[in-house]
Amino acid sequence: MSSIVTLTVNPAIDKGTKVERVKPSKKLRCEEPSREPGGGGLNVSRVIQELGGDSRALYLSGGATGEILEGLLDDQGLDHYPLPVKGWTRESLHVTERSTGDQFRFGMPGPKVDEGEWGSVLDILRELDPRPDILVASGSLAPGMPDDFLGMVSEIAAESGARFVVDTSGAPLRKAVEVGAYLVKPNVREFQDLVGRELPNETAQIEAGRELIDEGRVEAVALSLGRGGAFLITAAGGEHIRTPTVPIRSKVGAGDSMVAGIVLGLARDWGLARAVRFGVACGAAAVMTEGSELARREDAERLFREIRHGADGS
Repeated sequence: MSSIVTLTVNPAIDKGTKVERVKPSKKLRCEEPSREPGGGGLNVSRVIQELGGDSRALYLSGGATGEILEGLLDDQGLDHYPLPVKGWTRESLHVTERSTGDQFRFGMPGPKVDEGEWGSVLDILRELDPRPDILVASGSLAPGMPDDFLGMVSEIAAESGARFVVDTSGAPLRKAVEVGAYLVKPNVREFQDLVGRELPNETAQIEAGRELIDEGRVEAVALSLGRGGAFLITAAGGEHIRTPTVPIRSKVGAGDSMVAGIVLGLARDWGLARAVRFGVACGAAAVMTEGSELARREDAERLFREIRHGADGS
């Protein structure tokens, strides 16, 4: 099976709790909080592990919160490699209102990372041994990192022969695509921002994706549609992969779970369409779980069986 490395440059400790009702200017009595490792690439690695796969997780870590994060990852038995920074690893908070089921999510910006720190990340990626077959960069950049950081990572991936999978947004996504990536996984808003125009329907989305492919920017786009599943765009055209109907308990980590399923499918040498179907199943499995819990293997595999295979059976 192909080897996978994930990169998280702005990880977090995801704290979650519940309260009867969120009210301003009131002291809110919360339940005992849960704490989970968070951040795009770490979540991808965690789901890959839950699904029976293996990966190496590289991430920035600093301060007392970084030590807590490392301990949480140790407890989960994840193959992880902290890269030290001076600032403290950020925390995020999600609060579920018991009376309505609504969820309130608060994300912190993360520590400022200086040039020496982010430059050392690039050096470590260049020196990875063995070199990964698939390199996944997922999540936001930390403050202080240049917008073209993932473009530099893309160059390293190309030099090492790794397929580069990117899940981010805004300027970092644009800069990464300028250099090139194997696959990107934006939602519709992020995709419109990437191509610089409105994409009101599938025809427009296919055209935009084909433009990126024809220009050599990407090989494929897995356009996330939320409850609608995903739209896979390749040189051959587009395929709408619909998600089964599931109860929604929390949307935390659904996108990361989708990326994990896609990447693990690729590592298993599945065709891209089949891998994206598995990713859609994993994303749907994630929303079935409470709080910051990610996709469960049994749910993901059951939902995958429910998703109709393409005409070619890939």
